[in-house]
Amino acid sequence: MVKKIITSFALFLISLLCFSQDYNADMKVTRDDLKSTSYAKDSIANALIIYDYGNAFIDRETFMLTCQIKQKVKILKKEGIDLGVIEVKLYKGKSSSEKIEDIRGTTYNLENNEIVKTQLKPSAIFEEENEKYTLVKFVLPNLKVGSVFTISYETRSRFITKYQPWYFQSSNPVLYSEYNTSIPGNYKYHVKLVGGFKLDVNESKIEHNCLEVARGGSADCVVSKYVMKNIPAYKPEGYTTTDFNYISRIEYELNEILYFDGRVDKISKTWKDVDKELKTDANFGRQVSKKSLVKKVLPKDISDISDKLEKAKAIYQFVQNNYKWNEKYDRYDVSVKQTVKEKIGNAFEINLLLENLLTNEGYTVYPIMISTRANGLPTKIYPVLTDFNYLILKVTIDGEDYYLDATESYLFFGELPYRCLNQYGRLMDFEDGSYWEDIKLDEYSTISHKVSLKAFSDDEFKGLIGSKFSRYHAHNPKNTYQQNSISYKENKANNYKNIIIENHDVIDTGTDSENFEETINFSQEPELIADKIYYNPFIVKFFEINPFKLQERTYPIDFGYKDSYTYILNIDLGEKLKVVELPEQENLILPNNTGSFVFNVDLTDNKLTLIFKLKFDKIIYEPEYYNYLKMFMSKVVKTQNNTVIVFEKT
Repeated sequence: MVKKIITSFALFLISLLCFSQDYNADMKVTRDDLKSTSYAKDSIANALIIYDYGNAFIDRETFMLTCQIKQKVKILKKEGIDLGVIEVKLYKGKSSSEKIEDIRGTTYNLENNEIVKTQLKPSAIFEEENEKYTLVKFVLPNLKVGSVFTISYETRSRFITKYQPWYFQSSNPVLYSEYNTSIPGNYKYHVKLVGGFKLDVNESKIEHNCLEVARGGSADCVVSKYVMKNIPAYKPEGYTTTDFNYISRIEYELNEILYFDGRVDKISKTWKDVDKELKTDANFGRQVSKKSLVKKVLPKDISDISDKLEKAKAIYQFVQNNYKWNEKYDRYDVSVKQTVKEKIGNAFEINLLLENLLTNEGYTVYPIMISTRANGLPTKIYPVLTDFNYLILKVTIDGEDYYLDATESYLFFGELPYRCLNQYGRLMDFEDGSYWEDIKLDEYSTISHKVSLKAFSDDEFKGLIGSKFSRYHAHNPKNTYQQNSISYKENKANNYKNIIIENHDVIDTGTDSENFEETINFSQEPELIADKIYYNPFIVKFFEINPFKLQERTYPIDFGYKDSYTYILNIDLGEKLKVVELPEQENLILPNNTGSFVFNVDLTDNKLTLIFKLKFDKIIYEPEYYNYLKMFMSKVVKTQNNTVIVFEKT
């Protein structure tokens, strides 16, 4: 056994050596680069970025932030040819604009075993202008499957506060990525490595007197080198937040500038500084807990409610029913007064209106600044207010905490919209100081279908489906039904293609409950061959296809909430049917008991009971779970699609 393992490991090393000879991780294009037709670690890749190089520094003469870019790319599939269209954004300021210089590009092809080079022509370089930036676009010539192209250019910028970030990862695999920086000691940056990959090289040293100014002033530089190798492509897939949370890169945020004359300019501030500013901010702090903003807004019958929780729910529903969200998130130009007057506002205005009404009735309420799932996670390293694009509330009633958002009419008291489920936010306590608040959801969101089939008669079943959706699974049906109940029922009828709906009743409790329930009476003609019935018992399917299809996933699987699905089918066989064949049971568990799937069919006293239960016990699964989830869901989908019970008519 030991010998077998050693032999396998040796073969693995040999394969790596062979692979490393296929492509040369530098700017020189070789015959081997052109002959290679695939990338062993990603067989479906459209292209391979063989070499990606950046060098950013402050120029000694112009004091401009300069960035030199070099890249070598192999086209593996037709879709990869699009990579030969290069776009560079050059930002404009009030007194300065970024520049690009020395654009070069070459396409290499192998023709009759000879390397043929085609140079980028100036006529293939274009510029598009708008108010914020100039878009420079250039197109590599003579690209086709099998080509290798190289590009290089240099950008220059006076916007020192925006030190050039570097993306190690892209939508295609990267063989080698290197970023070099030289940062003068009088510029203090927060440096942040984003993504799940570690650096293969992380080196820094001091270069003395890298910058010199008049009157003998000088600065030392921190010279750094960062390298990543064999970086998988970032491929988007469901059950995640924004790509920006996970694509591997290095980012820079200017903290302070030390001028040569001794002045210090603090750019990045502490949360204590930010709290102080926001407390007096006209768009935020001055809109919080102000009785004058909501004077005589709340009806007396709500103010007179004695039960604290019931009163809070009534206030919440009052805002939901009388004020409309304009689907904007803006944190600027916030006016609760205007929202009261016009009955419409953005997320900050709607929820600050709710905060004022609750506070005015004696509740302890805290605004929480968050970033939506589509906006990315806010950094915890230092305050960056632009990371936050949304506001929710936290209210404590009789020792119980509730998170509130009144923007959506279908939300139950204590629920947040799905867009807000992004792990944590910054709770703003203007008396004792702000702090990070984890947005925890311990309850499961569930879907359950209970199907009862009555005795088989005239070659058809008669049945009843009782469905219940809770919490986040209830949001969509609640919202859709409230918008148009007739359309909701019509769509439901169209979705159930294998049954005929004879009656459809909906129990819509609106914001009085976190549930949505409905019952459907139906008839169904099963597949009948001779005297046998071949019956797929899943009238309702939770997953028609496997949502996990990637060869490899490098970022977490984020459901947003804990999930549970239940399907129970009861058939009274009566005297006209008997069971010929039953499916086998299934019982699967995800690693560390983080999920389970149970499928069982029981036949007792001529009554058949089928039970299907699926649970996900984690909100976020680390990438290491991906292959397990993929196989797990493959079994779930197969069970729903391929299960057959065979009956025989008697």
